[in-house]
Amino acid sequence: MKNIIVLGSGCARCIKTAELIDKIAQEQSAEVTVSKETNPETIMSYGVMSTPAVVIDNALVHSGSIPNRNQIEAWLNQG
Repeated sequence: MKNIIVLGSGCARCIKTAELIDKIAQEQSAEVTVSKETNPETIMSYGVMSTPAVVIDNALVHSGSIPNRNQIEAWLNQG
């Protein structure tokens, strides 16, 4: 199971990112947990300067925009 964290202030783009990842994971029957993290110290610990950002299994994979469907599907299909 993949642990996916969406980092951000809770803005509309951050919420949309989490919803989009969750929706695509459900469509693919992928085993994931999607959570949101709004704590600025935690966000900075990943070296993120712009949000939304996506962390999968403790590795930063994306930041600064809402990821597109192809990116999300690739993340879900990796190892």
